[in-house]
Amino acid sequence: MKTLIATALVAGSVLATPMFAQAQNSTEVYGSVNYGQTRTKGVDTGAIQGRMGAKFTPNFGVEAEVAGGVDGDKTYAPGQAKVKMEHQVAAYAVGYLPVTPNVDLIGRVGYGTTKFSTNNPAATQFDGSRDSWNYGVGAEYKLDDKNGIRADYTRSDYTKSDLNSDTMSVGYVRRF
Repeated sequence: MKTLIATALVAGSVLATPMFAQAQNSTEVYGSVNYGQTRTKGVDTGAIQGRMGAKFTPNFGVEAEVAGGVDGDKTYAPGQAKVKMEHQVAAYAVGYLPVTPNVDLIGRVGYGTTKFSTNNPAATQFDGSRDSWNYGVGAEYKLDDKNGIRADYTRSDYTKSDLNSDTMSVGYVRRF
């Protein structure tokens, strides 16, 4: 899985190479810290997310995301089970649509893996790692040249499973 994510980032960078020649600005590198609330089949889990990204042109970039679960929830099918997202890792291609000098709309698509844990062995749908195709939209407001806030929605469609997740996140962005 880690190889697949690394390959996706490298492929995205290679495919973006022709755009480097057209870029009028240098590559913008950023990091963010977010809180994400995820709903998966009626179970709400919370996670702290860290993202690192590179914006190659005003309209295209890539980003990597890692998250660690901080809050779990209970489900009752079959029987009661406590469910927690242990961690999540993903890589994305990101499109930007500048609306004003301070506001960008964001669309992103990528691939990742999420590990859930549960204390009930019968709740197998929530136990273990799940790979997923992820896509979402959001917006970033730039407070100044270096700082901003971002809110986004991401849908995760898990492969080889009937599970999917919806994540709302909000956080602080810092450009370097």
